[in-house]
Amino acid sequence: MHPSTDLRWLIVETSSRMGRVAVAEGETMRGERRLDEARRHARDLTPAVASLLAERGWKPREIHAAIVSRGPGSYTGLRVGLMSAKTFAHAAGCVLLGVDTFAAIALQAPTALERVDVLADAQQDKIYVQSFVYCGEDWQPATALAIRPVADWLAARAADAAATGPGLHKWAARLPSHVPLLDASLWEPQPASLLRLGLRRYRAGERDDPMTLEPLYLRPSSAEEQWQARGK
Repeated sequence: MHPSTDLRWLIVETSSRMGRVAVAEGETMRGERRLDEARRHARDLTPAVASLLAERGWKPREIHAAIVSRGPGSYTGLRVGLMSAKTFAHAAGCVLLGVDTFAAIALQAPTALERVDVLADAQQDKIYVQSFVYCGEDWQPATALAIRPVADWLAARAADAAATGPGLHKWAARLPSHVPLLDASLWEPQPASLLRLGLRRYRAGERDDPMTLEPLYLRPSSAEEQWQARGK
């Protein structure tokens, strides 16, 4: 196994409204591109990756691992990101590592806090939600990822839990004033957070199969639900 300082990473994050791709070496970020906010991830992602590699003078086969955010998040964005990372890993012969988007967002919370609830919009007045607690030197899941009505989450949330996550773009202004919100700069998953999780998995010897890695969904997309409702 290569020393950690020599590892070269490709990082793909397309779960949120503004996708990002990045490259890193060891634990150091070396470059980043933001993708079109209009969600044209499929059009922009491959040129962005090519540009980042060219800037560093890296060839695809010199990348040791592709890290990809697996959700929850945008259905279309996640499919594009997963497929792109899987295709890159297969073509370049590198390791593939999927990381949970909410775990990456939790890593961005100030360590002075003891608990955070990560939220993402699930439509129909529901949210994806997962709670994390700070244990020692790391954030750990305190609950399983779930889809809940916003009112149910508010009624059951721990009093000391701050809220974060991309769901706040929609819900922040509608939440009661007693719910503490993290700064908006921390709501979206950042490539550096994905890198920390990916490096942790890599060092633990964990690997994902490009043929079987799938986005983290808890329910069908709205289009699929409409199709099922028609009895098709």
